[in-house]
Amino acid sequence: MYRPYLSLLVLAGLLAGCSSLENTRSREKILDDTLKSYAATIRWSDIAQAEAFLEPAYRQAHPLSFTDRGRYRQVQVSYYHEQPPVVISDTEIRQVVEIGLVNVNTQIARSIIDRQTWRYDEAAKAWWLTSGLPDITRRD
Repeated sequence: MYRPYLSLLVLAGLLAGCSSLENTRSREKILDDTLKSYAATIRWSDIAQAEAFLEPAYRQAHPLSFTDRGRYRQVQVSYYHEQPPVVISDTEIRQVVEIGLVNVNTQIARSIIDRQTWRYDEAAKAWWLTSGLPDITRRD
């Protein structure tokens, strides 16, 4: 006996699975693009542009001071070595990055470790940096 409603249920289930897989691939693509863009922004020492990657609530709660902006202007990024992102959940990843810095006044080189946390915002279809910009005052 043929049951058309059973076929429709199976088809609906398959389509829902494809949609979920498509959403995961899209989220991964957005993450890959975001991490590449952020890395390029930091490599060029463009802190003003890097602020755009911060989660809006974090950016509002932790605005960069005039002093912080001055500190960022005193260093040039010499390298940005990222480790692969580690998945914490469907909407959160962590990434550890070693950033080489050169003081533009003294030409002294050093490096810092930046522990980044990124969170996916479903409504905005964007990954936001929730751990803040690299702390260049740190001495690792």
